[in-house]
Amino acid sequence: MAEFPPKPEAVADIGIIGGSGLYDPGIVENPKEVKVYTPYGEPSDYIIVGSVKGRRVAFLPRHGRGHRIPPHRINYRANIWALKKLGAKWIIAVSAVGSLREDYKPGDIVVPDQFIDMTKKRDYTFFEGPVVAHVSMAEPFCEHLRQEIIRTGRDLGYTIHERGTYICIEGPRFSTKAESRVWKEVFKADIIGMTLVPEVNLACEAQICYATLALVTDYDVWAERPVTAEEVTRVMRENTEKARRLLYELIPRLPESPDPARCSCCRSLETALL
Repeated sequence: MAEFPPKPEAVADIGIIGGSGLYDPGIVENPKEVKVYTPYGEPSDYIIVGSVKGRRVAFLPRHGRGHRIPPHRINYRANIWALKKLGAKWIIAVSAVGSLREDYKPGDIVVPDQFIDMTKKRDYTFFEGPVVAHVSMAEPFCEHLRQEIIRTGRDLGYTIHERGTYICIEGPRFSTKAESRVWKEVFKADIIGMTLVPEVNLACEAQICYATLALVTDYDVWAERPVTAEEVTRVMRENTEKARRLLYELIPRLPESPDPARCSCCRSLETALL
């Protein structure tokens, strides 16, 4: 097994993972590109390290700049390992999602509190032997970080939904109408995307406090309403600006280190079955 968790270098204490449309945060002062070597291969791209309102941050575009990597081919282990190596104690993951609810509209923000995994062939864990760990995912997201995102979004006047179940599919194709109805009516999921898993699992194993800033771009195909590429592009552009502004206001609100009394992410291995 590779060295895990890696010894942090204390370069940044906040990690940001940019999703579709967010390939450069645009808010980092004195940015520097850093290449991180990992036992799992290369991360999605160079990591941009710098500061936001005096806080040290590390930004990584999940799909690579220019959207070069499809969701099922992302090296999630390398991405999380690299952010942990740089010292990240928090990860804010930005993600574009489709809506499975009429009241979760394009342009809205969702801060999910649960997920359903429908992926098929990804590398889900750092613990592949000889050390094996079974980490609880009952509460998969950092509640402290979730609440800070919600509070910041509301202060900015955004429509933000404080709960939601994110169903993660393999991709890169979208769902059929039949599948979409199953996700909505049988599984009772609220939003759908392709990148949450295993990113959230690995962050938990790395004892990094993780939450998702999910940006609704359109209704999934269950709604049977036509969605044009122009409409999705417009909403994504608006969502990207919302994400940048929210991150800019959120980052200085986070304490230097997570409070174990407010979230168990930072001590997940203490209760894992090893």
